[in-house]
Amino acid sequence: MDTPLNIVIVGGGTAGWSAAAAIAGVVSQNVATVRLIESEEIGTVGVGEATLPHMKEFNDHIGVIEADMMQQANATFKLGIEFVDWGYKGSSYIHPFGVHGQPLGGAMFHHQWVRSRLSGDESSLGDYSYPIMASRAAKFDFPSRDKNQVSSTYSYAYHFDAALYARYLRRFAERRGAMRTEGKVTDVSLDGESGDIASITLENGETVTADLFIDCTGFRALLIGDALGTDYQDWSKWLPCDRAVAVPCERQPGKLLPYTRATARDAGWQWRIPLQSRTGNGYVYASDFISEDEAAGTLLSSLDGEAQGDPRFLKFQAGRRVGSWQKNCVAIGLSSGFLEPLESTSIYLIQQAITTLLSFLPRKKIDPALRTEFNRLIDLEYDRVRDFLILHYYANTRDDADLWRYCRSMEVPDSLLEKLEFFRTSGHVETYRNGLFTPASWLAVYIGQGVMPERYDRQADKLPLDEMLGEIRKMKAQIAERVDRMPSHGVFVEDYCPSNDVPEAIAEAVE
Repeated sequence: MDTPLNIVIVGGGTAGWSAAAAIAGVVSQNVATVRLIESEEIGTVGVGEATLPHMKEFNDHIGVIEADMMQQANATFKLGIEFVDWGYKGSSYIHPFGVHGQPLGGAMFHHQWVRSRLSGDESSLGDYSYPIMASRAAKFDFPSRDKNQVSSTYSYAYHFDAALYARYLRRFAERRGAMRTEGKVTDVSLDGESGDIASITLENGETVTADLFIDCTGFRALLIGDALGTDYQDWSKWLPCDRAVAVPCERQPGKLLPYTRATARDAGWQWRIPLQSRTGNGYVYASDFISEDEAAGTLLSSLDGEAQGDPRFLKFQAGRRVGSWQKNCVAIGLSSGFLEPLESTSIYLIQQAITTLLSFLPRKKIDPALRTEFNRLIDLEYDRVRDFLILHYYANTRDDADLWRYCRSMEVPDSLLEKLEFFRTSGHVETYRNGLFTPASWLAVYIGQGVMPERYDRQADKLPLDEMLGEIRKMKAQIAERVDRMPSHGVFVEDYCPSNDVPEAIAEAVE
């Protein structure tokens, strides 16, 4: 019988403790042992407070109890992301965590919607999306388990305090056998023959060896970058934002919105993330188009409530490593790559890498085939998220600011141009087996930013026009009626997972 794989994670935060919690929660100690080394003196980025529905799957897989996690992480529910002023000034749409309508007459719903628009109907695509209508009404309920119900056609994610979530995962991992060591890494030694990481040395002089090292050291990339010299692909020509300024503010009493808001600004975009006790805010911007002081001023002048602390600044470069698994080191989180949090993909990319690693968990002698396939899949995840983010910038008609003019005219990857051309000419959305974002997500951004198809699926014409219009009107009315019966998001959260940090005035104001 093989001896346990000795795994050492360097770095904590959401990436490190997600890895430790997953390994300790899923893998028995006779298969792998896990030790995490971190220093309280080294801060984490900690601005990723919005997530995607895949996080619930990850939490469920490793054994996290949802209500307990949400209560301890000051969390709320999330049904999608609202984009304000992206396609053009005055525009607004929601990218929902669910589908638009249901297939009708042998064709996907959006083909019938395009057909209805050509006939003169002016209804919005969002009128046929259950999570969009619930978001607009500030309502929330769990999806129905009855797949025949329209209330089953969505999923949900979370808004939470990332530092509290990491703390929660630390307790979870330690209860299941993960060991934590407080300390700073001062040296990394490589094996002279294989080039593997042989050991790391801590500030107190301890030498630590492992069969597999996981690099969660953030932008420093201490192992994958500094020690192993793995190249980094720079994507800033497509994603020019390279700075962010963040600050929380007081949450005002009133409706608790179940969605993230991303508002386009002259040199980037501003996020708004509603937690139970506060609101997270930040301005992601391109330093070529605005100064640090101007960015901070823009953010502070557009908060919903009083700022809680001073603005924090971050520097970054969009891109990814050329292979996140090198030798006996796997990079997870910011050491692997960075894509701005426009579509809340940061934690997804962390946890997807962890899930993939668990599937390919090596023995003490690492099979290169595992490493190759891991890198192929993770590279694909990054590349497809990259294209989806670029779409938001590229598909705009704004002429009021230099950044948006640049983005509209920039050269973009062929993989994105092919998807756009396919949709414009046929109305079809490319589907793929691996990688994030379903056709429903692409459709929401295409239509939301004014990319309209010239044609629709000819199969849609099998259903007579009058009959089709009657069916989609019934669908719209059914969604509105179901949403009307849902509880408000604020009341649902207060009943299900109330945070101890919520001020009394806000708790009394939930509807």
